[in-house]
Amino acid sequence: MVLEKVGNSIWLAEGEIVNFYSFPYPTRSVVIRFDNNDIWVWSPVKLSVGLAGEIDRLGPVAHLVSPNKIHHMYLQDWTARYPAASLWGLQSTIDKRPDLNFRTPLFDSPPSEWQPFLDQAWFRGSPFMDEIVFLHRPSRTVIVADLIENFTRCFLQTHWAWWQRPLARLDGITANNPGAPREWRLSFINRAAARQARDKVLAWDCERVIMAHGEWQRSDGHNFLSRSFAWLGD
Repeated sequence: MVLEKVGNSIWLAEGEIVNFYSFPYPTRSVVIRFDNNDIWVWSPVKLSVGLAGEIDRLGPVAHLVSPNKIHHMYLQDWTARYPAASLWGLQSTIDKRPDLNFRTPLFDSPPSEWQPFLDQAWFRGSPFMDEIVFLHRPSRTVIVADLIENFTRCFLQTHWAWWQRPLARLDGITANNPGAPREWRLSFINRAAARQARDKVLAWDCERVIMAHGEWQRSDGHNFLSRSFAWLGD
């Protein structure tokens, strides 16, 4: 099986390891089925025959979601396979991919199509990067792309070179100290806007946290989020 069920109407799919500026990064998608059987796919990974087949058995793919402007690599393959699906992203993603036909940009409030099932918070305040963080209400799962990275020692030893591993610790993206990469943290000039989003996320009823990169958090989600966003301060 390609899809792993992690909660009520929510699955994840592990993608390939990609080269991100010479650093190996794992990839991960989240697949959610709404009550009307529509399928919502977050951060689509490389689309294989097996993954497409399992998703097709769940229901019709209606929404393809890019949470930030980095997570766009495979969108064209998914839109080719599912031309009727709506494509969603932030304005920064839409500007980066003018070749794709996006719906209206995502902001702090969810579109009506998924409002009963999902909430979202728009982290902004950096001139270089913004991101939408999602809450899947039925499973109490928060979904994060690059705002929290959580690489285990095993992954780093297996996939990162000896000289790269200390950089992961310095960057604050390891399992004992998860969070956004340090260079991204420093880019948040307007931290008031980011703290507002952080406070919204911490008010959610959260059991688990699924990230695109690294070990995802299966329980005690609220405390994990509080620790991971501590760099934003008060």
